[in-house]
Amino acid sequence: MAASRLRVLVTGGAGFIGSALIRRLIAATEHQILNVDKLTYAATWGSVASVADHPRYGFARIDICDAAKIAEIFRVFDPDVIVNLAAESHVDRSIDAPGDFVRTNVIGAYTLLEAALGHYRGLPSARQDKFRFHHVSTDEVFGSLGATGYFRETTPYNPRSPYSASKAASDHFAQAWRHTYGLPVLLTNCSNNYGPFQFPEKLIPLTIVKALSGKTLPVYGTGDNIRDWLFVEDHAEALQLVFETGNPGESYTIGGSAERTNLTVVETICAVLDRLRPRGDGRRYREQIGFVTDRPGHDRRYAIDASKIKAELGWSPRHDFETGIEKTIGWYLANEAWWRPLIERDKAGERLGLTAR
Repeated sequence: MAASRLRVLVTGGAGFIGSALIRRLIAATEHQILNVDKLTYAATWGSVASVADHPRYGFARIDICDAAKIAEIFRVFDPDVIVNLAAESHVDRSIDAPGDFVRTNVIGAYTLLEAALGHYRGLPSARQDKFRFHHVSTDEVFGSLGATGYFRETTPYNPRSPYSASKAASDHFAQAWRHTYGLPVLLTNCSNNYGPFQFPEKLIPLTIVKALSGKTLPVYGTGDNIRDWLFVEDHAEALQLVFETGNPGESYTIGGSAERTNLTVVETICAVLDRLRPRGDGRRYREQIGFVTDRPGHDRRYAIDASKIKAELGWSPRHDFETGIEKTIGWYLANEAWWRPLIERDKAGERLGLTAR
């Protein structure tokens, strides 16, 4: 499959991870790509502008919960691979509006699975052999770790936020369609992504744009919550390897082997900005740090054991945290025209999810 030309349908392809995958597939393969995206607040045309006119790229503005339109897309595009990256993903937003997450992450995934199954059953056997439904998920479905241990493919599910619960549900549906109906499903669970084109509501881009705007850099609680950070371009490479060479029915955990506390991440960003874009008043960016009320039910620690995908598919991250964060900050410094309108349009960075319902 890796050497063949595939027709790949990417849902959520105007979002952060989806656009990184599409840019990679256009640059590194001969695959034909169709980007299906509803274009919610976190999706931007700019993230796929570099490939918009490419002859192997197409776009359809569709809600994945619209069964009729999704069925038509399957009929017209006739995909070999579906990579489902369409999702509501911000934990704070899920605390305030869990229904949005149930609709997109659960009902949307079900709608895609049903369309994919009908399409798969109508394919000739040779095409069925290469057909894949790749469902992309998060390590947050596994809950929270203590000071030691790692999430693996065999870790029991223990979601603790509306966001992670909705993703856990969609994971179970995908696996059920594999076991019950024989749909060739692949499942990946990744750690926290960062990199260019990330909507400025997540920790790293939010810290960068607030620092550059002279605003307080909010750190939840004491800042000692730990995440494993994965550079988005490394994740895109892993996703490609999984749907091209992974065995149907398998799941893979994907991480960057870069555990950091949230406070360490913010302080690292401040130090890089001090060097690349010093403040005009001579002060340090870390002086803008402020500690705020913690998120309700904030998971303590996430960490990924990625040994399976490394051993079976030969993947490992190309960026450590230091090189990845330098590349990310450099991109935001050079692309204020991309992020400035977003924070002005949607008031990105305003605190959400302050209280449990």
